[in-house]
Amino acid sequence: MHYQGVFDLPWWGVLLVALAFTHVTIICVTIFLHRCQAHRALDLHVAVSHFFRFWLWLNTGMITREWAAVHRKHHAKCESAGDPHSPQVLGINRVLWLGSFLYTRETYNRETIERYGHGTPEDWIERNVYSRFPLTGIGIMACIDMVLFGVLPGLAILLAQILWIPFWAAGVINGIGHWFGYRNWQTPDASTNIVPIGILIGGEELHNNHHAYATSAKLSSKWYEFDLGWLYIRVLEALGLAKVKKVAPTPRFMRARKAIDDATLHAVITHRYDVLAKFAKSVRAICAEEIGRLAQFSPPQFSSHDVRALKRLKHWLNLDETVLKEPEREQLASALARHSRLQTVYDMKRDLSALWGHSNASREQLLRQLQDWCHRAETSGIRQLQEFSLRLRSYA
Repeated sequence: MHYQGVFDLPWWGVLLVALAFTHVTIICVTIFLHRCQAHRALDLHVAVSHFFRFWLWLNTGMITREWAAVHRKHHAKCESAGDPHSPQVLGINRVLWLGSFLYTRETYNRETIERYGHGTPEDWIERNVYSRFPLTGIGIMACIDMVLFGVLPGLAILLAQILWIPFWAAGVINGIGHWFGYRNWQTPDASTNIVPIGILIGGEELHNNHHAYATSAKLSSKWYEFDLGWLYIRVLEALGLAKVKKVAPTPRFMRARKAIDDATLHAVITHRYDVLAKFAKSVRAICAEEIGRLAQFSPPQFSSHDVRALKRLKHWLNLDETVLKEPEREQLASALARHSRLQTVYDMKRDLSALWGHSNASREQLLRQLQDWCHRAETSGIRQLQEFSLRLRSYA
């Protein structure tokens, strides 16, 4: 007689169990592996931490140190040849469908593990069980599934558990999350937010937010965004089982300072992504004015080609220069040569970004650069730059 399992579930019951199990796995990955271990954004109670480790051992065979190391290297080498899984380098199809293989390949690079894998659990059970026998847990879970739900339903649930993380986390997040979506923050990479509602993958859908504030335990930034992983963290925190160490800073403002001082510099660098986001609005306003000016010209000075070029320029001006492809850089340079006001804005944006890009500059040098930037903005004759300089003076 065919074994039905302890729980003889209908097909929809098997589906619900598979979704519940895979959901727990997603929460383990986003809270424990990602936010806690890779980025140290929160601390977890030892019991909660060990449950996450045990569940991941049963369902994925992933080793904490390897996962954290590969992910940290992704941030350190993002969109470069050293990035383990950048679709900008390797192509979207390769990362989307073979993301787990790219991850596994990088785990064999011992230099990556030694350099980026520090600070992860190294206790007795990690050394002698989880890291030593990573696939044994999956075998145990297979037996548990088949005993509880029957052979075929149990194997179906196990298959969903095994495939969920490789596809959604390694493929979708690492692939689509650097290829398609919307961007709140002008990070020096191609990261995107896939959707504003982070439910399916525990909040990891908000990938651009994460790259902007990598050490934040909360991945949502805007009022309309929802991070399910953050909801679970708050519940754990309320129960005394978690302690949040850091979240993304919220900009505060005061009356504009007359003199640019150390406090202004610190505030501008701390809120640099908010600064760039607001600067992008100034760029859009200036581009709209340029289009309006062109519309007043008589043919053949004005054409639809000019308008299309300016619209593309508006998009390119708000991207990091390294993200643009060579043909786009050439078109950008050509368009800027014909629009002096936009050339000024572009140069000012580049100089502003240099404040947090020059790691070797002293604080005194950076302060002088910010003072010079505000002086040039206020004497540029461009209203939007003058207003933006006033905003910079107001960051608290």
